Amino acid sequence: MTETPDRLSVDIWSDIACPWCYIGKRRFESALDSLPFKDRVDITWHSYQLDPNLPAHYEGTELDYLAERKGMAREQVAQMFEHVAGQAAAEGLHYDFDSLKVANSFTAHRVLHLAAEHGRAGELKEALLSAHFEHGRDIGEREVLVDLATRAGVARDDVVRVLDSDEHAESVRQDVAAAQRIGVTGVPFFVLNMKYGVSGAQPVEVFAQALTRAHDELSPLTMVGAEAGGGEDGAACGPDGCS
Repeated sequence: MTETPDRLSVDIWSDIACPWCYIGKRRFESALDSLPFKDRVDITWHSYQLDPNLPAHYEGTELDYLAERKGMAREQVAQMFEHVAGQAAAEGLHYDFDSLKVANSFTAHRVLHLAAEHGRAGELKEALLSAHFEHGRDIGEREVLVDLATRAGVARDDVVRVLDSDEHAESVRQDVAAAQRIGVTGVPFFVLNMKYGVSGAQPVEVFAQALTRAHDELSPLTMVGAEAGGGEDGAACGPDGCS
């Protein structure tokens, strides 16, 4: 979470098990792609877990999970799935809640931190979200994580090393703690230049407006007066004395 004077920083907190996070990612990307400064934006992905107490593997469907563990009526869950899938389809995503494998995302987040070390976090984030919501793959399964990470450009030996240890576990916890400090209560959550917060999968237009506003504040100082064709410089003092 650092700023570079001529570049816009965007920090994004999200969970792989969050359907709105994938939709928000697409809307954010669509907004960014429409802007002339899109190549001067640095994106950092941060970990967040909606349910850190979820077992590594849950024996049941996503509908079962939300109905049983969250106390939601099954009819309500089914209606929610239909609504979210429709929103996803509008962004070119094809959610398959019937095939979705419910899994704890903590280990996948650890591998994401590894991918970030190699500059491949964006690629792996996309692969994990697509695997989870569109292809019914178990993002808590070791071989699935190895496959997705290596396809994203991370060396297999590095992935195996992380999976065989607790490497990057503290990084995940630090991300969650940072979210709590800045008041994040839901994801996705976007922070632009550590100044502007955007909560949720907002419409493309909202992302575009927020990005433009944050970027405009990076512009160099605009002079008025002599430098802007308004006449002579005003009286001033400098290291060599006063005019």
